[in-house]
Amino acid sequence: MKAKICSAAAAVAMIRSGNRVASSGFVGVGTPEALIAALERRFLESDEPRDLTLVFSAAPGDRKGKGLNRLAHDGLVKRLIGGHFGLVPKLTQLAISGNCEAYNLPLGVISHLYREIAGGKPWLLSEVGLGTFIDPRNGGGKMNSRTTEDLVELREFEGEERLLYKTFPIDVAILRGTTADPSGNVTMEKEAATLDNLLLAMAVKASGGIVIVQVERIAPAGSLHLRDVKIPGHLVDYVVTAPPEHHMQTYGTHYNGAFSGEFRAPPDSAPSMKLDERKIIARRAAYELRMGSVVNLGIGIPEVIATVAAEENIIGSVTLTTEAGSIGGVPQGGLDFGAAINPEAILDQNQMFDLIDGGGLDTAFLGLGEADAQGNVNVSKFGGGFPGAGGFINISQNTPRLVFCGTFTAGGLLIEVRDGKLAILQEGRHMKFVKEVEQITFSGKSARDGHQAVLAVTERCVFSLTPDGWELIEVAPGIDIERDILAHMKFLPIIRNPSQMAAAIFNEGPMGLDKDPSRCRL
Repeated sequence: MKAKICSAAAAVAMIRSGNRVASSGFVGVGTPEALIAALERRFLESDEPRDLTLVFSAAPGDRKGKGLNRLAHDGLVKRLIGGHFGLVPKLTQLAISGNCEAYNLPLGVISHLYREIAGGKPWLLSEVGLGTFIDPRNGGGKMNSRTTEDLVELREFEGEERLLYKTFPIDVAILRGTTADPSGNVTMEKEAATLDNLLLAMAVKASGGIVIVQVERIAPAGSLHLRDVKIPGHLVDYVVTAPPEHHMQTYGTHYNGAFSGEFRAPPDSAPSMKLDERKIIARRAAYELRMGSVVNLGIGIPEVIATVAAEENIIGSVTLTTEAGSIGGVPQGGLDFGAAINPEAILDQNQMFDLIDGGGLDTAFLGLGEADAQGNVNVSKFGGGFPGAGGFINISQNTPRLVFCGTFTAGGLLIEVRDGKLAILQEGRHMKFVKEVEQITFSGKSARDGHQAVLAVTERCVFSLTPDGWELIEVAPGIDIERDILAHMKFLPIIRNPSQMAAAIFNEGPMGLDKDPSRCRL
């Protein structure tokens, strides 16, 4: 048996020009930083390898220079196939500038494509993406004019429209675990999520490629418990031990045992937040939590809902989840996004999207980039940037109750809470309620046809999506409808008899959600 343990430089030397390379990682969770850094170093020193296709589901990056941002060099990348681009702005710039081909596909679709590739299947047939920018009638997920090959096709199956996503071989997987033995068996006991590591290893082996795994430590042969092994050794070609600075549990936390289940953190360990626009939105959104419900929290302002739920002592009454795979506990935000404190379970990412696509969520709280008069929502392309769809499309199309969360305007918004009333000190430069969204990430028509319950929650008002469009249903105390709402929209919402947002939202201290009988509805 060949020696599998080697240096990062020796491992990435196996990557050839033109290879399709898939990386694990969800922000900083499970991101093989040492291997990515070694690959960048090799390219800068030798101009090899070139023309790689990078495949990733959940943007392994920190919005700056870590993760796949390291690989944003002219000549190194030929094509991008990614689910979320918000944390890899350097790759996004390559795509927007047309320096490489680029596709944005739903995160859950990419996760499930790994499974189809592993099983030798030619395609994935799914409803996910219909009516959005993923639909071939709206661009097919192509991010620039240089990108011409169709990876998505519209098909009819038993009289219903479906999207056919083509599979493709993957030549190299760069993955991450915690411990490996000399045979290449890999465990993940310190990882905050298991992601799609096993599926990626299987997909690459089905493609005739190589699997490289970064770990923290090496264990003696035969010492790993069989139930702890997440990637069997016969699927692994090279194992690399990483220095601590390149093996942090997340980009925000070196290691927290409460993320991985080593111990349980005390319930009052989370710091309280100031009463700013993000917390106001999260507080109003928290009124939509129902006892016993299974809930997804998206990236951005929805992250804050977990903190509010903890402050309101209702965190144990609902099951909060993230698409990275955490079930229960307190999902984290920022550079810890994808991890949860005290999770009840951690699923593989593809299994989580099976749950999502199968209607296993009761409510989802998602971001809000733009919304238009037709009820369409855009979170993937606006303001000159391209954060991408991430898991948004899977979640928003398959969850019966949706709450979109975002500030009413963007770019310089300043607010203040005075004596229980909201005051707008400075309006944002960019309107978010527009005549027509730049890109459709969520189809208002599909939502109405499917009878989804949809709210849009901002710091100053709340809208409900009706068959006739958005209806203004709540207004914050201190807000004038004409001056503070209608003057900053590109369309006129339905206005019947809006009520006032709950006064408790705009006062310091707990809102009393743990004592609210309306939350007992299942």
